[in-house]
Amino acid sequence: MSGSLDSYLILSGLLFAIGTFGFLGRRNAISMLMSIELMLNAVNLTIIAFGAFVKPLNVHASVIALIVIAVAAAEATVGLAIVMAIYRNKKTPLVDEYDSMSE
Repeated sequence: MSGSLDSYLILSGLLFAIGTFGFLGRRNAISMLMSIELMLNAVNLTIIAFGAFVKPLNVHASVIALIVIAVAAAEATVGLAIVMAIYRNKKTPLVDEYDSMSE
């Protein structure tokens, strides 16, 4: 194991902050989904880092990380399906245009 837990947590925090900024600062739905995936990967990095440095959490951290990966895959699948359905109707990937769903 190289490095310390602090370095992994700092990297994870930076990834999460970049993902948060990407989600809040973008109008494109695809970019927003990618930012959510980046935040989930930051959470996975934190879970695996704690599992590597805290021995009682070793096995449990791997299981939790696999669950987060499965949830992220499901979220990406459902999210992209919704975005594609809306894009077919509205002809725009911009989230600001989605407010008039009833029209």
